Amino acid sequence: MHWKHVIKTSLTSLGINKSRSLLTILGMIIGVASITLIMSLWEGAQAFILGQVQGIGSRTIAIIPGRQPTSPADVAQMFSDSLKQKDIDALRKKENVPEAELVMPLALGADTASYGNETYRITIFGATEAIQKILEVYPSEGNFYTEDDVKQYGAVVVIGRKLQEKLFADEDPIGKKLRIKEKNFRIIGVLPKKGAGSLFDFDEAVLLPYTTAQQYIFGTKFFNRVVVQVASEDMITNAIVDIERTLRESHNITDPAKDDFFVETPADILSRLGVITQALTLLLTSLAAISLVVGGIGIMNIMLVSVTERTREIGLRKAIGATEKEIMTQFLIEAVLLTSIGGLLGVVFGASLSVLAAFLVNKFSAISWAFIFPIKGALLGVGVSVAIGLIFGIYPARQAAKKNPIEALRFE
Repeated sequence: MHWKHVIKTSLTSLGINKSRSLLTILGMIIGVASITLIMSLWEGAQAFILGQVQGIGSRTIAIIPGRQPTSPADVAQMFSDSLKQKDIDALRKKENVPEAELVMPLALGADTASYGNETYRITIFGATEAIQKILEVYPSEGNFYTEDDVKQYGAVVVIGRKLQEKLFADEDPIGKKLRIKEKNFRIIGVLPKKGAGSLFDFDEAVLLPYTTAQQYIFGTKFFNRVVVQVASEDMITNAIVDIERTLRESHNITDPAKDDFFVETPADILSRLGVITQALTLLLTSLAAISLVVGGIGIMNIMLVSVTERTREIGLRKAIGATEKEIMTQFLIEAVLLTSIGGLLGVVFGASLSVLAAFLVNKFSAISWAFIFPIKGALLGVGVSVAIGLIFGIYPARQAAKKNPIEALRFE
């Protein structure tokens, strides 16, 4: 038996009923295309998230008020007022956290800003001037507020590009008054367009001194976050230990289990997001695999029909000396070729959809989404296709091999 002849004969047999063969492997194409698309989008999402998280710097530590949530019921614990000015003062002392380069409190919220007759919903970032360095938000027009503005509760703001376009159109906003919570704030700077794809959407944001935000907008004395930047990544672990010790002393906490705060690094965020995306990918891939199984059942049915239609051919081959093994191999190869072609077409189709998705995301949003061809996904899809051809092709192949040559030749 020559493999070249077997494969050629198999392709000829499949080509006789092109439409039926294509419809038979449609489930296979859809399943493999789904796996390829899901894996490609997952890898693209990972690259995007990694880029955004790394944008806040690998040397930053976020301190979050409340107890760290371990279940959905604990989420409410995050909305706490445990971080206050005394904690900032303690963290800034070199003897407490010698690794800290910058300590920046954040007062976050949302409200409505107005200018003239125009109003717009905004995100408010109350911080120190260090937010420029930590989150890389330097104004493209005007200036940023200073340390003196923070100390003196300065009524000055830096606004995002989209906010400027919505409220001021072609008018220069520098020096104009923006009204928030019945108080006027002088615009001193405008940020460049960063896009909704950044970790924080600064295009619709207002940045101002945290003291001003607390005093005139939020009416609070606590912080939603505290960001600590250390001199190098190697200092992260020691800095976390010093931060936790300092805050426990500040809050009179002796039992770490009763901490009313927790710390988080970009690595922690990536790890958590990685677990979530992997779980979602596994779930979606499992759903896509259902169509592969359905496609495999369809292939088995069609191969059984093919065996029935080619009964006389099987009888003739056996009459001239073909063995059961050769007959079985012939039909098994046809099943594997059918699923393999479906797998390859599925990879091409899935990759094409992924390219289209990346193009649409980049065209109609400000997110920079890269297409990544999922090599593992493609190999997985094609490998599963071949396996399905073998598994679901064995029964029809054995049925063909067992046929009695005399009865097969008499078949009408």
